[in-house]
Amino acid sequence: MGKGSSGKGQTPAAEPESYEKALAELEALVSAMEGAQLPLDDLLAGYRRGAQLLQFCRARLQAVEQQVKVLERGQLEPLNSP
Repeated sequence: MGKGSSGKGQTPAAEPESYEKALAELEALVSAMEGAQLPLDDLLAGYRRGAQLLQFCRARLQAVEQQVKVLERGQLEPLNSP
């Protein structure tokens, strides 16, 4: 029964509140994984969380990109229009 920081038996982490918070958590996670020698279970848990955060960030970026495309088609005109 090792350290309490292991991801065993824990429920999945909650979805981040925002893109910015997800990105900050992802950056901190990458730094921790690169800079420390973690037990294999902790590395695996970190990798899983990182994959969740990356998927969240990509989904948010795609949603924003779609909104921008809608705005460009419906409301915005090119700057170079005659």
